[in-house]
Amino acid sequence: MHDIVDTAVAAGSFKTLVAAVTAAGLVDTLKGAGPFTVFAPNDEAFNKLPAGTVAELVKPENKAKLTAILTLHVMAGKVLAADVAGKKLSPASVQGEHLHVDGTNGVTVNGAKVIGADIACTNGVIHVIDTVLLPTAK
Repeated sequence: MHDIVDTAVAAGSFKTLVAAVTAAGLVDTLKGAGPFTVFAPNDEAFNKLPAGTVAELVKPENKAKLTAILTLHVMAGKVLAADVAGKKLSPASVQGEHLHVDGTNGVTVNGAKVIGADIACTNGVIHVIDTVLLPTAK
């Protein structure tokens, strides 16, 4: 079993996410002890963003914005699908904003569908989502 970053790399369907995590300087954090729960948008989820969005976000001058987006996808602790089944929860993300997790009809996170759950890692768990989560404007 691998840590969250190595698991995402090995899966092959998170190339954009891994590139973004690297650009934001979050690799060491996500290789840390954790445990973390990561809602990982796959490459198709990133492809749904407007053209050029990812290229803009990975530029050094947009690191703070990219970090805010990525840390919205991470929670402290290890939360499995069974932990949310039949429930509506509002846990805090590492970014600070609360997520809206709805496990009453499948599982959604801020409206994004969980399309792959409980991918075990040495320092947490990955749940695959079909849409990139974006912070709410403050």
